[in-house]
Amino acid sequence: MNRAGLLTRTAILMALGVASSSFSAIPLFGAKLFPAQHAINVVAGAMLGPVYAGVVGLGIATIRILLGSGTLLAIPGTVFGAVLAGLLYRRTGSRLAAMIGEVIGTGLIGAVAAYPVAVLLLGNAKAAAGGIGFYIPSFAASSAAGALIGGQALAVLQRFRLVVTPRALQVPASGCDRPDK
Repeated sequence: MNRAGLLTRTAILMALGVASSSFSAIPLFGAKLFPAQHAINVVAGAMLGPVYAGVVGLGIATIRILLGSGTLLAIPGTVFGAVLAGLLYRRTGSRLAAMIGEVIGTGLIGAVAAYPVAVLLLGNAKAAAGGIGFYIPSFAASSAAGALIGGQALAVLQRFRLVVTPRALQVPASGCDRPDK
């Protein structure tokens, strides 16, 4: 994909994430769970790769914070899942791998990373009392729901060839497209 196409898709996914945040966020213990974000992470991971998926997640989280529809927990709660979804999709070409990457990245790694943010920056006493695993159940549930939605969206996008599997992108060993060279 050329750079203009990559940036266009990045912007479209960020716009979808920000627009959907106004009606799909679920408040819980100082966090605002956002399954639509996790669906977008799965799609971005497969469509754009791990780096740009992380950019999409970070961009959506930052804009949501600025608009007041997200908290600081949105950053650790999205970036790890988006990047891991992209890495696993790139490695395997599997929608299921991207979905699992989102759930592990957000539901486990992001939830643990959110704990110090909640305690130190937000002063969340409930999180402090609950320990480092406080956000794991809610982040995992939100990311699992979003990953299922994202996996279905990805299936539709693949059917219309808007997302290709990494195997289709591989360059022949000679580095040349033509078999006669």
